Amino acid sequence: YARLCALITQARRRAIKGGYCLQLADLAAQPMTDCLALLLPQAAWPEAALGMLKGCFPAALWIAVEQLKGADDARAFAQAMALAAANGLPAVATGHVLMHEKRRKPLQDVLTAIRLRKPLAELGLDAQPNAEQAMRPINAIADLYPPELMAETLVIADRCRFSLDELRYEYPQEIVPPGETPASHLRRLTFDGLVARYARPSISARMQGGKKLEGVAHTAVVASDGSTAQVPVNVVALIERELRLIRDLAYEPFFLTVHDIVGFARGQGILCQGRGSAANSAVCYCLGITEIDPGRIQVLFERFISKERNEPPDIDVDFEHERREEVIQYLYRKYGRERTALAASLTTYRPRSALKDVGKALGLSIEQAEQLAKTVQWWDDISSVEARLAEVGLDPQSPAIRQTLQLTRELIGFPRHLSQHVGGFVIAAGPLSELVPIENAAMPERTVIQWDKDDLDTLGLLKVDVLALGMLTAIRRTLDVLNVFHQSDMRVEDIPAEDPVVYDMVCKADTVGVFQIESRAQMSMLPRLLPRCFYDLVIEVAIVRPGPIQGGMVHPYLRRRQGLEPVSYPSEAVRGVLERTLGVSIFQEQAMQLVVAAANFTPGESDQLRRAMAAWKRKGGLAPFRDKMLAGMAQNGYTPEFAESLYKQIQGFGEYGFPESHAASFALLVYVSCWLKHHHPAAFACGLINSQPMGFYAPSQLVQDAQRHGVIVRPVDVTASDWDCTLEVAEAMPAAMTNAVTSAEGNVEGNAPRPALRLGLRLVDGLAREAGLAIVAARAHAPFHDIADMKQRTGLARRDMDALARADAFLTLAGHRREAYWQALGLETALALEGTVEGTEEGHNPQTLRPDSRAADLVAAAEGYEIVMDYAATGLTLRRHPLALLRPRLAKHFTAERIGQLPDRSWVRVSGIVTCRQRPGTAKGTVFVTLEDETGSINVIVWRDLVEAQRRELLSARLLGVYGQLQRQGIVLNLVARRLFDHTALLGRLGTTARNFH
Repeated sequence: YARLCALITQARRRAIKGGYCLQLADLAAQPMTDCLALLLPQAAWPEAALGMLKGCFPAALWIAVEQLKGADDARAFAQAMALAAANGLPAVATGHVLMHEKRRKPLQDVLTAIRLRKPLAELGLDAQPNAEQAMRPINAIADLYPPELMAETLVIADRCRFSLDELRYEYPQEIVPPGETPASHLRRLTFDGLVARYARPSISARMQGGKKLEGVAHTAVVASDGSTAQVPVNVVALIERELRLIRDLAYEPFFLTVHDIVGFARGQGILCQGRGSAANSAVCYCLGITEIDPGRIQVLFERFISKERNEPPDIDVDFEHERREEVIQYLYRKYGRERTALAASLTTYRPRSALKDVGKALGLSIEQAEQLAKTVQWWDDISSVEARLAEVGLDPQSPAIRQTLQLTRELIGFPRHLSQHVGGFVIAAGPLSELVPIENAAMPERTVIQWDKDDLDTLGLLKVDVLALGMLTAIRRTLDVLNVFHQSDMRVEDIPAEDPVVYDMVCKADTVGVFQIESRAQMSMLPRLLPRCFYDLVIEVAIVRPGPIQGGMVHPYLRRRQGLEPVSYPSEAVRGVLERTLGVSIFQEQAMQLVVAAANFTPGESDQLRRAMAAWKRKGGLAPFRDKMLAGMAQNGYTPEFAESLYKQIQGFGEYGFPESHAASFALLVYVSCWLKHHHPAAFACGLINSQPMGFYAPSQLVQDAQRHGVIVRPVDVTASDWDCTLEVAEAMPAAMTNAVTSAEGNVEGNAPRPALRLGLRLVDGLAREAGLAIVAARAHAPFHDIADMKQRTGLARRDMDALARADAFLTLAGHRREAYWQALGLETALALEGTVEGTEEGHNPQTLRPDSRAADLVAAAEGYEIVMDYAATGLTLRRHPLALLRPRLAKHFTAERIGQLPDRSWVRVSGIVTCRQRPGTAKGTVFVTLEDETGSINVIVWRDLVEAQRRELLSARLLGVYGQLQRQGIVLNLVARRLFDHTALLGRLGTTARNFH
């Protein structure tokens, strides 16, 4: 097995992704004992090659004989038998199986066409001539092969007794210093970290309640350097229990490896934070892997590691998404490419990709295949396609279309391609290629193994999830620009904890751009839940999830929190689990703890139940757990109704529940991002835009939100802009900006400079990063005098000059963007060549700058023209919002600001640019749309019936009109749509994009 894996790795690493390059010499270069080989006789094998192969595979080489009822069977059979006889080799019956049933032959042909990127009609001899390469019954092939060839198959089968259970994975050992064992080293690091955590509490500790828990017994803990700290006794006991279990399962190297990775990242100034089930571990907290204090939440270590599960722990660590590659390359350097690689992710066919590929394989034109694929939206299944065909001009009764649909149904769920896992890194003590084949990734300097996550768990390979998180990048970038502007040294650890004005902002759902609570659903929940402390944020992160929603937990929790419903518990044991969430199960750990407390499960059994629930739709097998749970609860005196309701909760949580530890990790970043947004809106907007793409909001929405918070935003300008957005001193502060600049200690700095946000060159569409950096470098030597001076000193290509001119980035040097455009082309004036426009080079025709005359109402004014060009060049405008110019045409349509003043159940008509569409799986077909106008955002609810009735308007309109009824609950305002209108034509050539989410 190890030799085969190494051979496959050699062949795959030598070739480009998806190919093999293997030579006969490779077989001779390493002993192939214990490997069996079948030789296909189609090629003419030189005598020397046959002799070498016989030496490589002594008594383990066969001549493969295929009888597939082809026209050449008799000749091929004779050739194979002659080759076997001449070389003293046995022959064996083989089937070259490509499908399990003959009826799958059409699908096999389609897959061949997709692989070769040819239509079926052009496959020729590349297609199989018949369906004989299926699994054939023994009696169907007995007449095709001599008995001795059939018997030889049993000889081979008897020799192939290898099992994956024979593999033994070993963890890397170099992370243990000389003179120490993995256990002793982990113990020392754990208690050193414990002392550091409690001696110098970070923001995470302060957010979770401060230095010392009142009424909790503490004990002195001594670190290896002699320093001490008072630590809760229960935390020390928890650590000792975890270390014992880690020792029993020999997982110490795993924790040490992750500690080393996190240590490298922090040493390079890369923000990182562990989350997921690892946040249930006190040891991970002490090692600095996670930020959740186990003394302040109810951790469930069995959610992380259990003897019953006997699988390696799963630690997810988020790193800045822009710097994760540094961590990945560190791992490659430390362990070598022969010992480490990324896990694979298996991408399977979904309706849209299947329709497109099958359509092209069956001979549809590219345009027809694209049209066919466009009938499927991100939420559709294939059954809904047929009804939509006529809408895109395709005949549902066409034989080609019907065959396409039938084959698409069969193809959905098939593997499409093997790609990189989002961050799963596999590390071994020895050559990883002896455990699993490795191949090149499409990305340079990356290698991946051929197994996915589930395969890794089966074998027990060490997998560390080195994940990318955009908000960590945004936070670090925000602090960077803030520190440069204020000449300070603020860190995340310095941010004041539990700032009440931050919670005031959160309760008003003023959370555009912050972490996690920026979505429509979260913004609707915030004014109802009204978070006032860190633990409220933990609940907020977890409650707007499919698990609590499907389990019916949301409304009971809100009613109890608002005092509208009494809090009750069926027993003191249940109270101990649910008291912190008012008697309602919100977190996944609670569902697991409940079966332990109420149904006599062991902690390990509760995790087995969780895992079974997660897979019940695919594998079934819930009955034993359900029966055990109901019987245990009956034995403990619980009513059948309570037992059944608990079972339904766990069923929802198994697949969709959010762990408390995970929510706590995320809640910390929620608070940090909210604090930065409230106290430093300019810097926060700067950090977000510099970290794009990420989150729900595009730069246009982020800039508008910053302006609504009083931030002065300045345009892209080659005389002032860096590649990234930056902060500049604002000459004057608008009256709308009332937030005082706050220091890291929370003190108002009355004389601190006020920042303005300068947009960076990165926003200019079509401008190469190298060109932007060249501008900044040249400007550092001396200011630019004019466009000619800038071009001469930077050597920018024409396309880069064009991009800057279109973005109005030459405003300071040349005035109006049209004048700048002509100067960038090296022309004296626009008027001099006005009559020769048609002769200019394609792609540089100034006429292309003129908007569509059909949108005269938008572009007749010069401002309309400029807005169209701003959006085309940078995706946003600092001029008036496009809807402000269209307002005369939309005079009967209410603005976002106006409907905010109307009472519940008012009937209104609105219009806005579509910025976001969401269709959550828990919403029963409802689509939530966010519209934007010159005064703010409008949240629209489109029920399933209207989604189906006005699908085209909903999905294709960029400027959407809505007639509907307001639905108000406190400050939460939604518009329930009754009719949709597509007003996109009013936008002319104004380019806008919307983001679609599940």
